[in-house]
Amino acid sequence: MGARTKIRRLPERQRRDRAELYRILDAALVAHVSVVRDDGHPVVIPFACARDGDTLLLHGSTGSGVLSAAASAAPIAVGVTLLDGLVVARSVFDSSMNYRSVVAFGVPAVLEGTEKIEALQVLVDRLLPGRWEEVRASTRKELTATLVLRLPLDEVSVKVRAEPVTSDPEDGEDRAVWTGVLPLVTWAGDPVTHGDVPPGVPVPSSVLAAMGRTRDQASEVQDAATRAARLDPPQSP
Repeated sequence: MGARTKIRRLPERQRRDRAELYRILDAALVAHVSVVRDDGHPVVIPFACARDGDTLLLHGSTGSGVLSAAASAAPIAVGVTLLDGLVVARSVFDSSMNYRSVVAFGVPAVLEGTEKIEALQVLVDRLLPGRWEEVRASTRKELTATLVLRLPLDEVSVKVRAEPVTSDPEDGEDRAVWTGVLPLVTWAGDPVTHGDVPPGVPVPSSVLAAMGRTRDQASEVQDAATRAARLDPPQSP
């Protein structure tokens, strides 16, 4: 573990299990990429993301301002956060959030040619499983306007809070005040068909699969919050 990936604030929340890293990235849809542009200005830009083996694929636009930095082998930092719940305590100080987060550092590769097309398929099928086979191929103009980066997951830190409310018996808090966790999830609603789709065209399997996946993930978050609520609450230091 390097100095940049060692968590110093609440280090007990750091996770070193590679499987935990993969689970978080596989549940994420967006990563925020931080880079210092050629003109010296720092920027943070959201990218669609997908894990591919031991790398993270990032999908954006060639006009985003990140391309020139990436092409010059500038390092980037990538943040992914899944917010799982609001921890509602009996005091503002003890209130918190449950979350799963990843920060990754490195120098990304700018993908071109066949590598780029293969990476795009991974990204598309991550968001909408099977969509790649349902639609036409991308045009040369579209590919030129699309930026795809591949970041090795060599330097990463994972931090997780999945706990009930922290309480301190010495605070003299009113036990009649409600406390607990409000689970938060990304939930896919019912598909809304565009007006120019002919009557009778069904919602494709890719959209149904994406909808089902988000709802499965929502159930997992709810179940995790319920299990955590049964634990003995940690005491404030």
